[in-house]
Amino acid sequence: MAGPTAESVRAALTEAADEAERAKIVRRTTDDRTTVIGVRMGTVFAIAQAHAAMGLGEVDRLLVSDAYEERMVAVSVLDFQARRPRITGDERRALYELWMRRLDRIDTWDYIDRSAPRVVGLYLLDRPRDVLFDLARSADRWHRRAAVVAAYSIIRSGDLDDPLALCELLAADPERFVQTAVGTALREIGYVDRARLEEFLDRRGADLIAEALRTARTALR
Repeated sequence: MAGPTAESVRAALTEAADEAERAKIVRRTTDDRTTVIGVRMGTVFAIAQAHAAMGLGEVDRLLVSDAYEERMVAVSVLDFQARRPRITGDERRALYELWMRRLDRIDTWDYIDRSAPRVVGLYLLDRPRDVLFDLARSADRWHRRAAVVAAYSIIRSGDLDDPLALCELLAADPERFVQTAVGTALREIGYVDRARLEEFLDRRGADLIAEALRTARTALR
């Protein structure tokens, strides 16, 4: 019996399509090249869950699609696979390498937030994080957001030095989508070490936009 495929994902998404939902999703897309099928996010995630055992070659076929929901299924499958309790080091590396190879197709905040913490962050827990600093210095706003969002899992492991250094680099970033990720990272840092968050905000809080600063301060309540 054949395993789950990109074509079976496409068929499931097409069957679940709804024109009213498509209109809502179109309003929040950030790239004119993106096409929208029109499927509720809960249904998209359910389809991804049903295809969680998909081979990475099939996931790759979805990642190169212009359809918003197809790429959302792809990053969700990567995330589901990265969560597996018995995942091997080689399997985790393969997920990471596919994600990085298709980074330019992971070009909305929700693709990044859905997958970067576990696919990228967990892979880098016990490895050098130079790639995150390279992304943080990119001219591409999504690469910069990915650098910070990937660090969420690193923060939750109790390792704060590199995440704080990333926040230092991006505290004055002009892009809202980057700033909001920095605010979330700082909040998570504060949950682990309140004093280090307070010290950071004393020095750099004025550089954050109000939305990011409010999020960061959540950890101080």
